[in-house]
Amino acid sequence: MSRSDRILRPAVTSADDLISQGLAPEASRDVLARLEDEFRIRISPEMLGAMSPAIAAQFVPDAREAETGGIADPIGDDAHRVGRGLTHRYPDRVILHATQTCEVYCRFCFRREKVGEEGTLPEADLQAALDYLHATPAVREVILTGGDPLVLSPRRLGDLMARLSAVPHLEVIRIHSRVPVVAPDRITPALLAALEVPQAVWLVVHTNHADELTPAACAALRRLVAAGVPLLSQSVLLRGVNDDADTLEALFRALIRNRVKPYYLHHCDLARGAGHFRTTIAQGLAIMATLRGRLSGTALPAYVLDIPGGFGKVPLGPGYLEADGAGGWLVTDPQGGRHPYADPEGE
Repeated sequence: MSRSDRILRPAVTSADDLISQGLAPEASRDVLARLEDEFRIRISPEMLGAMSPAIAAQFVPDAREAETGGIADPIGDDAHRVGRGLTHRYPDRVILHATQTCEVYCRFCFRREKVGEEGTLPEADLQAALDYLHATPAVREVILTGGDPLVLSPRRLGDLMARLSAVPHLEVIRIHSRVPVVAPDRITPALLAALEVPQAVWLVVHTNHADELTPAACAALRRLVAAGVPLLSQSVLLRGVNDDADTLEALFRALIRNRVKPYYLHHCDLARGAGHFRTTIAQGLAIMATLRGRLSGTALPAYVLDIPGGFGKVPLGPGYLEADGAGGWLVTDPQGGRHPYADPEGE
């Protein structure tokens, strides 16, 4: 799809759009309408142009979303909320929900009840969040999320970045976004200029399958790299999308080629209506063990679980190390071989 075609083609935002675009059958209209009432629908022009089974599974509503199960606020944002739009879970960093709007609405999103309900954070709430940051010197990092902070206009984003940069003890501004992949035309010189602040700015790109990395998306990533923005990625382990080592290897290799360091592979959260995406932890561990034997450390993310209820994020991994019962250790290599290892004597 050419750049002009992407701009002219509208986003899909309703059950009627899904049916008219051939993404869902007419017979599903009633169930799609019910899902539309409960969870937002939006598929960007870029993803429409790249549509594949892996992309459709992430963005096209599924009747299984109407099934019971899952919980609201599965990672516990509300449990650690210190003000509207501000979550303080870990001592040195906070999450600032700059907007609730996204360019796409993922069917497995752990904030799916809230995204799309409102636009940008109201000025009074934003100022209260900034006041909290100024008054809390333990906070060294702000994570901008939402929604997706890169849907903000360059002017609004630049104003937000400038106001954050005025917090004297702030060292890092981290941005979590799908925009470089799902709406790459937004990565303009004006947006890049908005990111130019004294603090270190890191961008974590959410992508789950190599099909999402279109030529336009790769070009947007190159523009970010050329502007000096270090790039990480986060992905979600999703049944039927990327729950095998070959698919994830292809994704992580594609990211590394585009100078994006795979950072997190999230075990799928307990979001309402997303149960059909969940794998077992044992499956995830087996996939990671296989990938460790195939990929260098630069291409291997940490496999993590956000403990439901707001208790924090922890790494999940195969047991490479165990005590041998005699003061030493047995270390398992990526192929499953076990090897003795001894600590220094007298330590």
